[in-house]
Amino acid sequence: MSGTFRLNGARDTLLDSTGRRFDPATRRWESAGTMSRNDALEEVDAIAAVTWLQRESGHPLRVPIGVIGPRQATDAQLAAALAVGELLGDCRLTVICGGRQGVMQAVCEGVARVGGWSIGLLPETNPAAANPFVSVAIATGIGEARNALIARASFCLIAIGVSRLRSAALRRWNELPVERPKQHCAGKRACQNPKLVRSARKQRGQE
Repeated sequence: MSGTFRLNGARDTLLDSTGRRFDPATRRWESAGTMSRNDALEEVDAIAAVTWLQRESGHPLRVPIGVIGPRQATDAQLAAALAVGELLGDCRLTVICGGRQGVMQAVCEGVARVGGWSIGLLPETNPAAANPFVSVAIATGIGEARNALIARASFCLIAIGVSRLRSAALRRWNELPVERPKQHCAGKRACQNPKLVRSARKQRGQE
């Protein structure tokens, strides 16, 4: 990913490509004002910028990132979910999902691998139904209606293995961004890692 942001030497100011400063407290871009010419600027990509926000800014995003996807998932979908979980967890973004198997388990496993946190909203009344990688299991007892809670509680949604029509419906209903990773790209890159492939196959009972 090409560098589109800049951090100053003290790593307390994030600038965009137009020179605006990001205020982490208000989550807004504003005029940077006058900066010292001697202040060295480090070019960073979007992932590094989010990592700075969560780890160093003093005002991390406390709203979780929602991840949705099928329980009966393909190898590519599971591998993509695992990679997404690792990335979000490494950025120190909290993940919220349905807490069950398939894409939900894969994203929670990815988060757990890098020491991150995941929240699983279960449709059942028994928290033991959660997959083994969920950090916090919440047994809602409200069935599939818990999907609405996941959407409402999320800062944005990442939909893996979800149809374009359903993604559009979620976007319109909840008025929040819904991102559908390109599985032919994300899944292919993820599946090049033998560990991710073995983990995906194990979930599907192929090993």
